[in-house]
Amino acid sequence: MKQALIKLHISVFLAGFTGILGVLIHLNEMTLVWYRIMITVVSLSVLFALTKKSTRIPQKQAIHFFLIGTLIALHWVAFYGSIKLSNVSIGLVCFSSTGLFTALLEPILVTRKLQWVELGLGLLSLLGIYLIFHFDERYQTGIIVGIVSAFLAALFSVLNKKQVADAEPAVMMLYELTGGLVILTLLMPAYAYFFPETSIIPTLSDLGWLLVLSWLCTIVAMQLMLDSLKKVSAFTQNLSLNLEPVYAIIMAFILFDENKYLSSSFYYGVGLIILSVVLQMARMLVKHSAKTKQ
Repeated sequence: MKQALIKLHISVFLAGFTGILGVLIHLNEMTLVWYRIMITVVSLSVLFALTKKSTRIPQKQAIHFFLIGTLIALHWVAFYGSIKLSNVSIGLVCFSSTGLFTALLEPILVTRKLQWVELGLGLLSLLGIYLIFHFDERYQTGIIVGIVSAFLAALFSVLNKKQVADAEPAVMMLYELTGGLVILTLLMPAYAYFFPETSIIPTLSDLGWLLVLSWLCTIVAMQLMLDSLKKVSAFTQNLSLNLEPVYAIIMAFILFDENKYLSSSFYYGVGLIILSVVLQMARMLVKHSAKTKQ
């Protein structure tokens, strides 16, 4: 159990580190994500070929995965766009509004009853983002793009949840990211026209960080998460995932001194967001405790 918990928290830490890599990689958000997905897809394909593992799934299911993969690709573009337009801390704070969008989308797409408590906690997070947006004009564009990123992440998660039992996670990721790679390849010429970049070829430093992003923060992080789920409950996993933005913001403060450039409104806003996370964690603990007593 101890080893499983260590794996779980390493995977959460690696997920938080993706925001830091968005600053370290000097490519625009579209190019960065295209390379991330391309390296991941090629690596997974080679891995499956070496292990002679079948990746065959029904055509209809493959099309579903391809379409869902476009959402995660667009989410990543918006996520890194938010970071590059503001900073890591702002990007991760905006990402915390995913809970609000999930609470709204699940009843529509999964025919699940609307959870008013989850909606209220999501609105509390949104109020925190509004405080930052209203009082700190420097980051308003980054915040808007970050909220779009959170909406796409919620939509991806809800749709993915409906498909997760139908295929092995690694195979599912291969098909989804292939779909993401196709859509980004089609969109890149138009994106380059409206947001021109001096170079689309990564430097050696960029390439090194891209490999870290693709291998460690995508493939390895997912594998560690899956391994940990063999021992720990989904409840423990969800509780631990709340620490992802906390890890990322702490790393941004240490590595980039971002705390020097943030106004008091940021801390008031983050305070409300942390409060919503704490209340959600407390709610999960109470529900889990009640289930174990039954």
